[in-house]
Amino acid sequence: LLVLDAGTGQTKWQVDRDEIPSWSTPLVVEHKGVTQLIVNATGRVTGYDLADGRVIWECGGQTVNVIPSPIAANGVVYCLSGFKGFAAYAISLDSKGDLTDSDRFIWHHGRATPYVPSPLLYGDLLFFNRANAPILSCLNATTGEPLADGRRMPELTSLYASPVGAADRVYFVGRKGTTLVLKNQPAMEILAVNR
Repeated sequence: LLVLDAGTGQTKWQVDRDEIPSWSTPLVVEHKGVTQLIVNATGRVTGYDLADGRVIWECGGQTVNVIPSPIAANGVVYCLSGFKGFAAYAISLDSKGDLTDSDRFIWHHGRATPYVPSPLLYGDLLFFNRANAPILSCLNATTGEPLADGRRMPELTSLYASPVGAADRVYFVGRKGTTLVLKNQPAMEILAVNR
């Protein structure tokens, strides 16, 4: 893991990782005066101190070939993966040390998580699709309780794009260009289908 000074291009710090390739974009988030760099990757997600590269916390349990980027709000980071298995974790940004094989994360969900798309956190709802299929899930972001699970999204065949939320709507865009517009709620209320 390499962190550069954006102004000069000089290396600020570098950390060797025992990691096979993953494609998730790291997330930078400030929490209680500490800026964390969160890397979601094959096997585990890690929170580093952006100042010096020190590991603040880590949690095993992710699948292989991790692509979804972590997202954070209200002191919690959500990390999902869905290739050759399913994993979703809600982890407190107050965490310290190795959380693997413990109950120190907020919740874990082990079903129907995305392979390529990142999830969408909109208010207190966490939306995602199963693998790359148009199968919708929605969890209560605070508790991890499934509010919608395994609902087929009509008109879509495959998804690589991450869902987007705006104006109390949730947008899922299929690989063939069709956009399904849903109301921001667990029930799959379709507002529009745009081709």
